[in-house]
Amino acid sequence: MSKKEKNGTVHSETSGTGAFEARRILQNKGYLYLTEFFAGMSLMAVEIGAQRLISPYFSSSQIVWTIIIGTIMIAMALGNVYGGRSADKDPNPDRLYRRILIAAIWLALIPVFGKYLIIGISAVLIFSVDSNFLIIAAFAVCMIVFVFPLFLLGTVTPSLAKYTMGSLNDNGKIVGTLGASNTIGSILGTFLPTFVTIPAVGTSVTFLIFAGILIGLSMVYFCSVGFAGHRKKVIAGLALFLVACIFGNSSHFAFWETTDNLLYEGESAYNYLQVRDEPDQVILSTNVLFGVQSVLKKERGLTGMYYDYAMAAPFMAGVHEKDSLDVLILGMGSGTYATQCGRYFDHLKIEGVEIDRRITELAGKYFELPSTAKVTTYDGRSYLDVQDRKFDVIMVDAYQDITIPFQMSSLEFFTSVREHLRDDGVMVVNMNMRGNEKGSINEYLADTIAEVFPSMYTVDVAYSTNRELFASPNDRFMEVFRRNVALEKQRDLRKMMEAVSGKLSFYQSSGYLLTDDKAPVELLGMRDIDSIIQKETGYYRKIYEEEGIKGLIRALQ
Repeated sequence: MSKKEKNGTVHSETSGTGAFEARRILQNKGYLYLTEFFAGMSLMAVEIGAQRLISPYFSSSQIVWTIIIGTIMIAMALGNVYGGRSADKDPNPDRLYRRILIAAIWLALIPVFGKYLIIGISAVLIFSVDSNFLIIAAFAVCMIVFVFPLFLLGTVTPSLAKYTMGSLNDNGKIVGTLGASNTIGSILGTFLPTFVTIPAVGTSVTFLIFAGILIGLSMVYFCSVGFAGHRKKVIAGLALFLVACIFGNSSHFAFWETTDNLLYEGESAYNYLQVRDEPDQVILSTNVLFGVQSVLKKERGLTGMYYDYAMAAPFMAGVHEKDSLDVLILGMGSGTYATQCGRYFDHLKIEGVEIDRRITELAGKYFELPSTAKVTTYDGRSYLDVQDRKFDVIMVDAYQDITIPFQMSSLEFFTSVREHLRDDGVMVVNMNMRGNEKGSINEYLADTIAEVFPSMYTVDVAYSTNRELFASPNDRFMEVFRRNVALEKQRDLRKMMEAVSGKLSFYQSSGYLLTDDKAPVELLGMRDIDSIIQKETGYYRKIYEEEGIKGLIRALQ
């Protein structure tokens, strides 16, 4: 194809099969604008989908979002440069729509291979990286899985700008219309996955939907310029897409687990959700690499988890000296704490706040959440802002791996919690990453709480990385705790509380502080995650270093 500029007008001469049709579709600026629209929409949908694909393995923290956005911007920038140069060198639309088709097929295959690539990359890095595992692993996944197709989509805008320039006198209008088409498409590509496709059909099908849109766009072009000349690529593209549709939604995120005991797997606007039925309990997981978030014991009894330790809070608030206690749970989850408190105490008025409505629905279906427990679908801090009631116990259980909401970790938040406690009330906070190093996330959180509450105690949960923190406006709440434990008639609970009493430590602040203005909770949490990973994998890392991959495989068998 050669180009000639005459009297301010760009003329295109196309040779070979489909020359007339190619010129005709180039004159149809509506179709070119439609291409820009769908390219922008698909790119943003991929960005949202990338976060949902990665989150079950690496968390949904701001760090992960930053890496996704950063790598996508890199891909787009490189695509813009390449697309512009390619269009100047050879302004043949066949090349652009072939790139769109390749990008679409790649995206369609992500549900088939993406989960395995993520685990494979993580397995390699976990034995070769000593720090910043989440950053490096997430970046490697984004570069390997998402950069290439988004690079190809990044070539769309400069190429279309070349094709739509009918006159040098209207280039501003053309570029502006292309930009508007891309922006409108990007807006839809942001909202549709978040509020429609992911909650309704899941991440895998979302990738297939938007890949299908791009494939359809390419097919219309190739058929319009002559199907005979593009038969092979059209048939190959459709065949690969069909394979992706068949196999792309056939495995779950935790694909290494058996599905025999899987009661539910799905996605909400906020989380990946998995409910498993074990012989003695039902388990909710929202992040497949970071353990259990909620549990229901089928037989009445203690959970063996941090909820048992947190049940010290009602004793500290005088559960056996009052006719009733008002309990508020920020981060209700599937209601484990509410259920356990309801099983052991019959005079608690429990209500919870849970931002994810789907989890609340699962709580009623699989976790025997008491019908008397009121659950409000809301953000925990925002709920306090519109609530003027006071409570005897407030449990803060909204922290998940390094996904710690900064707005629920700051001085201002804990000040609000104290304002909603009665004078002899107690706050219990579940801190799920136990860091003993100076300046750990736990130390920052505890020091921030110490700025608000005059008296505070902590206890480490056995056989886990959790630490429970108890604080009260009443500096004599430990005396209340011991009195009420002595009044407890249920042997298993009393024994548990006696064990907690023996492990409680008075907390001395070191002066660290988190505020609404400055709360680097995710960077602090990532440091603790690195420490936990090193401890958990130390044994296998040593085998790998001494005996190589064969020794490691033998140790894992």
